Amino acid sequence: MMENLILIETSTSLCSVALVQDGKVICERISSEPRAHASLTAVFVSEVLEETGLKVSGCSAVVVGKGPGSYTGLRVGVSTAKGLCFGAGLPLISVGTLDTLAWQAIDGGLLPEGCRYIVPMVDARRMEVYTGVFTPEGKQVSPTEARIVEEHSFDAQLAEGPVLFIGDGAGKCEDVIKDQNACFIQCCPKASSMLHPALEAFRSDTFEDVAYFEPFYLKEFATTVSKKKLF
Repeated sequence: MMENLILIETSTSLCSVALVQDGKVICERISSEPRAHASLTAVFVSEVLEETGLKVSGCSAVVVGKGPGSYTGLRVGVSTAKGLCFGAGLPLISVGTLDTLAWQAIDGGLLPEGCRYIVPMVDARRMEVYTGVFTPEGKQVSPTEARIVEEHSFDAQLAEGPVLFIGDGAGKCEDVIKDQNACFIQCCPKASSMLHPALEAFRSDTFEDVAYFEPFYLKEFATTVSKKKLF
């Protein structure tokens, strides 16, 4: 079965798109330019397709990061993915941001020796992160949650051995969690790291309803009302 997948990851400050051909990532585009998701995501898709000589209609599915993460980034990624699916009649696959970070650690050879758990962390605000606990094999063993990190967070996991904290929320926790078993990698999820869960979903026909799929925000988007009088 053909496994040509378009991967789109825009859940954090990093905007990235990758193309999978015959089960392998063959090209990728990445940008950390601030607030550029809306202007770059579709461009990156066009570029990776042109580089490989593929057309959208020649792909098998579109894969998008579903969150949790940035409200705006997720909207851009999901909207782009839906547009591609509707236009070419392709199925839609979603991959959680925490899963992507866990596999970024696994496939990137970033696990510390004897690692017992991976704890992906997506930055929320102040000392809050979106997080969950994964095994070194990429299996999630605790629910995804919004959590305020303090000194004794993840004590149970750290008592068992080395724990890798990875993501754009990991850096701010390094000064709080002082356990000798804690390892920290500050980074953003990349589209290429969606490969393993994307292929697993594709091969098991685990697809989303393109019309009704919505990002996983975890928390409601908060807006503020200006107190300035316009008239």
